[in-house]
Parts: sequence; structure tokens; C-alpha cells
Amino acid sequence: MTEARAFIPAAKPIIGDEERAAVDAVLASGMLAQGEEVAAFEREFSAGLVDGRHAVAVNSGTAGLHLGLLAAGVGPGDEVVVPSFTFAATANSVALTGATPVFADIDPVTYNLDPRAVEAVLTERTVGVMPVHLYGQPADMAGFEDLTSRRGLKLFEDAAQAHGAQFDGRPVGSFGTFGMFSLYPTKNMTSGEGGIVTTGDGDVARRLRLLRNQGMEKQYENEIVGFNARMTNLHAAIGRVQLTKVWGWTEQRRANAAFFDAHLSGVGTPVVSEKATHVYHQYTIRVPEDRDGFAAALREEYGIGSGVYYPIPNHRLPSFARTEDLPETERAAREVLSIPVHPSLSSADLDRIVAAVNALAGAGA
Repeated sequence: MTEARAFIPAAKPIIGDEERAAVDAVLASGMLAQGEEVAAFEREFSAGLVDGRHAVAVNSGTAGLHLGLLAAGVGPGDEVVVPSFTFAATANSVALTGATPVFADIDPVTYNLDPRAVEAVLTERTVGVMPVHLYGQPADMAGFEDLTSRRGLKLFEDAAQAHGAQFDGRPVGSFGTFGMFSLYPTKNMTSGEGGIVTTGDGDVARRLRLLRNQGMEKQYENEIVGFNARMTNLHAAIGRVQLTKVWGWTEQRRANAAFFDAHLSGVGTPVVSEKATHVYHQYTIRVPEDRDGFAAALREEYGIGSGVYYPIPNHRLPSFARTEDLPETERAAREVLSIPVHPSLSSADLDRIVAAVNALAGAGA
């Protein structure tokens, strides 16, 4: 770099005075564990993001997927089809139930699980399909609703990255037996750590509440074997404040993405499905040649962070070590690069990112 400039990180949690005040209020109350703050957060999340579905708060997104699958009846001997091109928690959650994750390929345009690829790997043991709304773009929910209806399967949604995203006017998290939203610090909204599981099935919601709390609804009256996966009032207080901000942040993410769409050249930019409303947890480009060198140059020459989500497909991780032939998954893992799109970017930051990407792509100065 020819001049000292502030580094632009790939992702950045946004925590303000309101979140700090909310945490201080909980600390002052002395009621730190799961309580009324959690219940209020669940009600507000339900009303604000998933059209009134039940919302059950837990202590992580992975716990949300795991408990959601258990509450839906998934267990040993079952198979659930998942993408390999995602964070490992998707497949891990299936394996943690005792079921087997079966990997299928992705749509090369949206990077999401392809319903046609899923249908090709179904067996008599398949009980469900769990697409991921990757990078904040909804998967093809029309295709998955048709497939699961025809084949008598359950539909689950990994909506970890897709708070507020919609498919055909319906919010993600409102299609399947359950949906799960992560509240990790770098997600589009956070509670510090945590997850929210949404469902339209009252029985599934009750099982989720039992499973997160040692199997009990009333203290010491344990009905089933459960976990300690509760969210604290401290985390819920942060989440409640973030809920009041997430829509404004989402509009800024979308505006930043539109700026990139209009000005980037020489790289593959995101293509949004006709029925989808993308919320841009990540703005992901394709760099067909030397993606890793491109990322290193962004950082070292231009002071711009980026991320590769995800460099090793799940089926090739040592924890699974499968041999499926997933060509689009493998190609995406070699070529994708996510550049900063978070709402704290200034107009000068956006100009810097465009200039750097275009220069490295050989498309401009």
C-alpha cells in the first residue's frame, strides 16, 4: 500500500450503546439465566421475522439444528440430505442425532442445494432434506416443497445466514418442519452467541423447549432426556436490541451489494433467483484463477479483508471422509471469495473495494 489506510475487515459485529445498556439492565436485575428476556426475544423474533411461528431460543446455531432434528424425530438409521458446500455444523447436526448426512451437489448459480441433485441420492432411509440458505440467498423452496411432498419427506431449513430473507414473498424459516437462525457475532444480527429455532408445529416447539432444558418444562419434573442448551437473559437482551436494527442493516447490505453489482468487473458476481430476496450475509464473487492469490493481494496490497466460505467441502473433511462426486461443490470451493458488504462500510470503503477488485481482475485501475 502506498499510504496508511484503515484495514477493512471481511465481517464486523455491530454493538452499540443500546446493547450495552440492555446487558447492564439484566446484570442489575440479577436474573441472568433463561427468563423473561428470553421469552420476550422469542415473541419479538416470531412476530418480526417468521410471520408468528413458534420461536425457541437456544445457546448456539448448532444446538438449534441438533435439537430441531431431534424434535422432528430424526435418529439412528435415518438419512437427511444436506449440501456439502456449507459450514460443517449442517452435517454435524445430522450426525449428532445418530442419523447419516447424505451429501448432494449445488446449483452453480446460487450455490444452494439443488433439488434435482437431492432427488438423485434419495434412498428408502431418507427422512428429510435440509437446504441451507447460503450467504443470505434462499434456496429453491418451491422445488424443495414439491420434492418433499411427492416423496413423503420432511423439509428442514438451515437459515443460519438468512435473517429476513424471503422466497416468493414468504420468510425463510416458515417453510419446513423447522428453521434455524444463527446469532453468532458476525451474522446479520447477533445475540453475542445463540440460535433461534422456528416451527409451525406446536408439538415440535414443545419438544424443543424440553430438549433445551434438561427435558423439563417444570423444574425437577424431567419428562425426557435433554440438554442444557438454554439462552441466557444476557444474550437475549442483546438480541432484542439487534432486532430493532436488523431491517435497517439489511437495507444497507442490499444497497452495498447493488453498488458492487453495478461497478465490479472481471469477476463473477452474485446472481439472485427471480423469486428470492437476498439479505447478503456475504457478497460472494467467483475468481476462477488463483482465488487464494487474489485474496492475499486484496489484504496485502489494498488492506481489504475477505473470506473463503467454504474451502473444504464437508464430504472431504476428515470427520466425514466421503467419496461422492460433487463437481459444482468442488468448483465453488476453489473459486468463491466473499468481500466485505457489512452495513458499517462507508462510501469511501465501497469505492476502495471496487477499485481493488477491478484492478486485481485486470478490469480497471
